[in-house]
Formats: sequence, structure tokens, C-alpha cells
Amino acid sequence: MTDNIPLQPVRRAKRHNSKNRNGCCPWSRCCGGGDFRPRTVWLGHPEKREQRYPKNVINNQKYNFFTFLPGVLFNQFKYFFNLYFLLLACSQFVEELRLGALYTYWVPLGLVLFITIAREAIEEIRCYLRDKEVNSQIYSKLSTRGEIPSSAGHKGKRFSIMFSPSGSCFLRTDQLDGETDWKLRLPVACTQRLPTAGVSPDATATKEDGDPPVNESLSIENTLWASTVVASGTVVGVVIYTGKELRSVMNTSNPRHKVGLFDLEVNCLTKILFGALVVVSLVMVALQHFAGRWYLQIFRFLLLFSHIVPISLRVNLDMGKMVFSWMIKRDSKIPGTVVRASTIPEQLGRISYLLTDKTGTLTQNEMVFRRLHLGTVAYGMDSMDEVQSHIFSAYTQPSRAAKTPAATKVRKTISSRVHEAVKAIALVHNVTPVYESNGVTDQAEAEQHYEDTCRVYQASSPDEVSLVQWTESVGLTLVGRDQSSMQLRTPTGQIMNFTILQIFPFTYESKRMGIIVRDESAGEITFYMKGADMVMAGIVQYNDWLEEECGNMAREGLRVLVVAKKSLTEEQYQDFEARYVQAKLSVHDRSLKVATVIESLEMEMELLCLTGVEDQLQTDVRPTLEILRNAGIKVWMLTGDKLETATCTAKNAHLITRSQDIHIFRPVTTRGEAHLELNAFRRKHDCALVISGDSLEVCLKYYEYEFMELACQCPAVVCCRCTPTQKAQIVRLLQERTGKLTCAVGDGGNDVSMIQEADCGVGVEGKEGKQASLAADFSVTQFKHLGRLLMVHGRNSYKRAAALSQFVIHRSLCISTMQAVFSSVFYFASVPLYQGFLIIGYSTVYTMFPVFSLVLDKDVKSEVAMLYPELYKDLLKGRPLSFKTFLIWVLISIYQGSIIMYGALLLFESEFVHIVAISFTSLILTELLMVALTVQTWHWFMIVAELLSLACYIASLVFLHEFIDIYFITTVSFLWKVTAITLVSCLPLYILKYLRRRFSPPNYSKLTT
Repeated sequence: MTDNIPLQPVRRAKRHNSKNRNGCCPWSRCCGGGDFRPRTVWLGHPEKREQRYPKNVINNQKYNFFTFLPGVLFNQFKYFFNLYFLLLACSQFVEELRLGALYTYWVPLGLVLFITIAREAIEEIRCYLRDKEVNSQIYSKLSTRGEIPSSAGHKGKRFSIMFSPSGSCFLRTDQLDGETDWKLRLPVACTQRLPTAGVSPDATATKEDGDPPVNESLSIENTLWASTVVASGTVVGVVIYTGKELRSVMNTSNPRHKVGLFDLEVNCLTKILFGALVVVSLVMVALQHFAGRWYLQIFRFLLLFSHIVPISLRVNLDMGKMVFSWMIKRDSKIPGTVVRASTIPEQLGRISYLLTDKTGTLTQNEMVFRRLHLGTVAYGMDSMDEVQSHIFSAYTQPSRAAKTPAATKVRKTISSRVHEAVKAIALVHNVTPVYESNGVTDQAEAEQHYEDTCRVYQASSPDEVSLVQWTESVGLTLVGRDQSSMQLRTPTGQIMNFTILQIFPFTYESKRMGIIVRDESAGEITFYMKGADMVMAGIVQYNDWLEEECGNMAREGLRVLVVAKKSLTEEQYQDFEARYVQAKLSVHDRSLKVATVIESLEMEMELLCLTGVEDQLQTDVRPTLEILRNAGIKVWMLTGDKLETATCTAKNAHLITRSQDIHIFRPVTTRGEAHLELNAFRRKHDCALVISGDSLEVCLKYYEYEFMELACQCPAVVCCRCTPTQKAQIVRLLQERTGKLTCAVGDGGNDVSMIQEADCGVGVEGKEGKQASLAADFSVTQFKHLGRLLMVHGRNSYKRAAALSQFVIHRSLCISTMQAVFSSVFYFASVPLYQGFLIIGYSTVYTMFPVFSLVLDKDVKSEVAMLYPELYKDLLKGRPLSFKTFLIWVLISIYQGSIIMYGALLLFESEFVHIVAISFTSLILTELLMVALTVQTWHWFMIVAELLSLACYIASLVFLHEFIDIYFITTVSFLWKVTAITLVSCLPLYILKYLRRRFSPPNYSKLTT
């Protein structure tokens, strides 16, 4: 191929994040940071290429082959908990500090690391396989060997391309942003002038080196984005950006290792326990009056009481989280749910803010026509057959009202009013019918005969498509359209031709669109217009029902459009056209002059009807949002959609209740305007906030603290016209300003940055693609599953993890208390009470299964948790694991450890040599009884675990003759005295539990009874 067209689209520099979350390091460009140079693309001359393309792969992995082991170990040992045990195990290599066999320290640490590494490896492998599946998608490449594949075939592209010849096409961006409407894309102007053969590999010339250069500016209309689908047409293009240089990739951050708030709290408690360990060791040495090599004695006591900080806590929590994740995946009531981050399931039990996308998450982005209102009469879904009969009679009766000249003012019949309204709706839009071959019918033939089965409507807004589809359902069908004409088919099969004279497209500022058409059969010129009620109220003729009915329909969550018309004579139109053309040729204030000319037509227009269109909500969105609201979770909706649409959806989904006022934040551009608007908002109470992305950026720039303080007090917040970066910024600000946990829910590629920034990211996997679900911590198939995920699994996971962690701490404090009592009795000697297998078996074989069975415990049934979401609100205060509950368990441990040790010394004073057998047996029985005391709902596995652990201890006594005398423990004296010690240590706690449940029962117990 001999063309060598240099194309130089200039890439804007990427804005750096202050936290460098979008890069692996602040000084490197390896993560896509830094400034990008202009790229010159040489067609047919790869040897002239100066810049290399980044690898065109999707990567959601946290590690690679070389960084996996160092990364996992670093993430484990950067926290005090695991680093402490590593130093503890390493100290046993020093002979003077060794207290027992090396395996008593290294085996538990090795087990913890093995489980952690195995879990991370499994998640990384799964992530790699998911990425590999996406990265293995086939695309077509134009080669010099005569192969001419195309990139049309309804596949998502993973590179940005700029297109060449073969006309326009439509693009579907649902996998990128969740929008199902189609976007029009146009080829570069200079390539449209090339012959068709110019794109084939064996073409002789397209543009020679000696030809004069052609400079053309490229716009977004000339590009196809990554992760989009060519919905109609065939495309041959040039790859411009790949991999990390894609806009969608630059808008997302690298996957980060999320650490739950619960883990940080446990880490804090272990620091407190370590402080207690140091204090106890210093007290023991101080009571020896710091005699001899006291500094070595401090280290020996630190090792002797090292069980105060339990190493089994980490392995129990990690295994517990794996069980929680397994339960979520196995729940038949939320099928298809996937846990991609098994380290944070308990986070789901403490969410305070839920940030959700709109399109594809709350809504299906499928518009359904719900109501036609003519002022005196309204037609709903159940009465559309009446509209159909009116349309049919309007075109079958010879003298219909539409053709009778209005010599005198005669009140129009309902039939003629319906006909005019439907006709207006069928004409005032930007919808284009496209005919596609269905394998049986040829495409050209289908277009020629207007085949209904082959017709697809294309438009930039799904609202307009729904209106045109509705007119088709009642008998007036849009069958053809080009730049200058439009064809409608009547119920009788007659084709009506209209010439498009002018189109005034919808803009965000004008909030209306208009069209001037000429009916070819009658020669009548009509100006049709539709728009938002607030704008159209001043344009249409006076009436007494428009405002009231618009309010009623809006309260039902419908998108309301006001449709009006104005008949023009030929002279009126010619005069308008002359002024309109003159205004468009103006050099100064062109937009203002054009708007002024158009407004001269927009006066005293005849009000035809109101249309109500509903954006279909996802299944059970309303009850789910109500559950979340009752659970104390504040829901914020972050969307890229326009303000009116976002507000309407918020009302429809009952995110904003009917009783709540709505404060729509006025557009602000300066600091002064933002200050005034914030003051106006401050005076309102219990008011939902609706704000646009531009105004939000100004407020965050000048009044970040004040805005977030006010916004956090709102029952609901809707942010419209939000960019992906803004969504992530809002999540980060909520975390920093409130200190509460956030959960982000989305379904499109533009939600990935928000999902990765949140404490819990949930991706909704649907027809809009898998980008969000692949990057999320949890993946669900429907938004309604979020209720059960939080209310049942989140709540249970948090309460179970709290109970498990505190019980493991109690188990370790008990044996440490016994060790302290033993050392104090024996003149503060640093001699271990239990050695070898006893110390390892205590935390593993003898008590591991009963303690771990607490992961199956639950206070209420799942149905009750869903019925009373207020139970979830109690968890937001963090009461299951707090300093108060921690202190209670510490006191219980000190009490039981002291009773067991002093009881053993008191009752067996004459048989002191058997102190190990006596105290250890009492300790095991106490722990088994304490598990039974803690359990709220018995599971068969708990009973099996209790009996199995007791059986294991009894059976192991045969092999523990080194520590325990088998003949001694069979005596009656031993049995009753051990029983007495165990009862004294446990019975008071059982009594206290009974009294508490009797006189001060918890909330959940009232529901279970």
C-alpha cells in the first residue's frame, strides 16, 4: 500500500492525582501517567513508525509472576500483627531466648502464610483466566497480502480507531457507559473522496508523497472508542490508541489491595494486647528487682506470654472469610453472585453510603410510552386501543376533521385531536429507520418495500425511539427518512411524504427541539416542537391544565414532554428562512441571533398533548432502596445523564420520596455564585440535593468542606453529568470527610474507577458488559440482590467475624493468665507451664473446630433480617467489636484463667506434680463450654465439632504420657475436682447471660420470640 498519510491527533496531558492512585509510582510513566506526544500514523509503512503501541490487553490483576510472592509477603508483614509473629519466630534462633522447640513458633506462622498465599494465588489465577478470555477476542487486521477483514461483526473493540471510507455508521456504547442508544459516527472528510479501491491492500495509490498535504481537524465524531460495538454498517479504520493510552483505561485506577476496616480494628486490638504483653513482662522483671541479666529476662517473658497476641487469630479470620464468601456464592436466592475479593466480606455489614450509577444499574435504559394527555382526556397503557381506533378512523373516513377547512372556529373532535397529537409525535424527532437483511430478505429490497421485520430505529436518545415505536403501535409508522424528507405509513398502507425544511436540534440549554415540515400531499407547512414543560409553558397558548398535569405525571416518575404545533403560510416561512439564513451568516453573536430568529416562531403555539415516558426500572429497585434506607444507608446516585432525566429516575425509583423537597443546585461558575447557592441550600432541612457535575467541581474547588458537610446531611443526593473521575472523587471525599464505609455499584466501564475507589465495589453484570463486574469486589446479576447481600450476608459476616476474633483472643488470654499465675507462684520464674504438643494442640486440635464453628452462628433467620432492615442499623455503630466488648472478654479471660490456675493449686496442693493434667483438662472443658455459651443458633456442625474435640483430647491422652499421667486422671478425685473448677469458671457467666436476656434482651431476641 503506497499511502503514507501522517495523522497527528494531539493527546492532552493526563491530570495527575495527588495520591498517585492511577500509577504504580509517582515518578514513572509505566502506568500511563505523564504527557503524551502527538502520534503520527503511517499507513502501509510500518518501518517509519517512531512510537510503539502499548500492549492491547486488559489487566485486572494485582500482581504478576515476579511480584506475586514479594507483594503478598509485603502486604502481610506491613501490618503489626504478622510482623510481630515473624520477629517472635526468628528470636527462637537465639539460644538464650529459646523456650521450646522451633516448630511451636514456625509451624503456626507457616500455616498462616500458606493459607494467605494460597488464597491470593487462587484469586489471581481466576482473575488471569477472566482477563485471558477477554484478551483472546479476535479482531480483524488489514494486511498487505490481500486479506480484507472487517471490524463490524458486533464485537467490542479494545482499541480506539479513526475511521476511513465507506460512509457513516452507528456505534453502541452500552459496555462503556451503560447507554443502549446508538451514536452516529462519520468518516474523515478527505477519505470520503477516495475511490472504494483505495482501502484495499493491493491499491496502487491513495495519496502520494509528492501530493500537497491535507490538514483536517479530527473530532470525536470521527473516532470509534474502545469497548464499543459497531451496531450498523462496516468500518475500516486506523488504530490510534491501545492499552493504557485508552481514555477508558486512563479514567480508571490500578487494582489496589483493599484492607477492611475490621482488619484495621483487629490490628489496633493486637497493638493493645502487645502493650499489655510488654507491661506484664516488665512487671514480672520488676518484681525480681531487675536482678542479674534482667534485659534477657524481659525478652524471655515476652516470649513466654506471647500467646497474649494470638497467632491463630489471623488464620481463623482468613478461613472464616473464605467460608463467608462461599456462603454468598452458594446462596440460591442471589444466583450468579461472585465474590472476587474474599478478604472483605465483613465490610458489607457496615456500609453507611451507597453510591450507585443510574443507567443499567437502577434502570434498564428501556423507555416505555406510558401516557398521552390531551388536557380533557388521558390515555394510559390500558386504553391505547382507543387511540388506535381514532387513528384508524381518521384515515378511513372520507371527510375527516383534518381536511375540513376551518372557516369558523369549531370545537375539534377527540378523534381529530388524537390524530394531530400522534402525527406530531411521529414527525418531531431525529429518529432514522434502518433496514437490515434478516437472511431471507435482501437489504435493498427490504428498504424499498419498508419491510417491518427488517426495520430498526436508530437515534441518539432512547426517549425518541420509544415515542416513534409507540406511534407505530397505534397505526402511524415512520418508514423512511433522509436528510431532507420523511415518510409515514398510515393504517391503510398509504405512504405520506413530508419534506424537512428546517430542524432545530435539542440542546442542554434550550431543552426543546423543533422541526418545520411540508406535507407534500396538501402543501401545508407546519412547525412542530416538543420540549420540557418549564420551557414550553411560555411558548404555548394560555391553558389551565398544563402545569398541574405535568406535576402529576412527574410525581409518577414519568419523563414529560410537551408537544405543540404552529401552521405557517408560504410567505411566513419564506420570511423566516431569509432571516434564519442571514443570522447563520453573522460573524458576531451568531448563536444569539439564530436563537432570536427561532424564538420569533415560538410564540402562541397550539398545545397538542403531553407525553409520559417511563425508563423501565430494574426488578424490585424500589423495595431494595427502601430496605437500604430503613437500614440507615444513605444512597447517592451518580450519573452522566442530564439533570431532568436523573431527577425523574430518582423520583420513579423512590430514591427521593414524595414527601421530600428537592433542592436543584443552580449552575455556578464562580466562587461568589457557589457561596450564594450554598447559603441558600443551608437554609433548607431534610431536602434531597440534585447537582450537576460542573457545579460540583466549582463547589469542591472553593468550598469542599462546607459542601460535603451539607451534602452528608441530605437524605439523598443526585449528581448528574458526572465524569468517571468525579465519581471516584466523590467516593474518596466521603471516605475522608465522614470516616464511614462506602459501597459503589455500577455496570459500565465508566463506573470502574468509582468501584475500585470504594471500600466495597459491586458490579452489576448484565447486557451492558462485564467491565464493571470484573473490576469489582463482588459481582451480582441484578440490583435487587444488593439488599440480601448487605442485610443477610454482610450482617452475618461482620457479626460472625467479630464473635470469632474476640473468642480467639479470649482463648489466648486464658492460657496467658494461667501462665502469669504460674510464674508468680514460682517466684516469677520464666518457665513455661505447657510445652511441646500441648501448646500447639490447645489452639488447633482441641479447640479449633468448636471455635471456628462460630462462623455458622446467626442471631436471626435471613427472612427476619430482610423483613427488619433496622437490625442492620445497629451494626453501623461498630458495637459487635468495640473497646467495650473487648474489655468484657479480657475480664472474662482473666477471671477464668485465674480460677482454673488457683483452683488447681488449691484443690491439688498435695498432688502438685499433676498440675499440668489438672489445669489443662479444666482449660479445655472451659473453652468447649464457653463456645456453647456464645452460640445463639445451634448448627449440626457445632455439635459435631464439640464432641469431636472432646473425643480427640481424651484419645490423645494415651500419647501424652510425657505430660499427663494416664492413671491419675482416671481417679474419681480428679474427675470431681476438675468438674468443680470448670463449673466455678463457667457457671457465673451462664447465670449472667440468662439474667441479661431476661431483663435487658437485645433487639434481635424480641423478633425471634
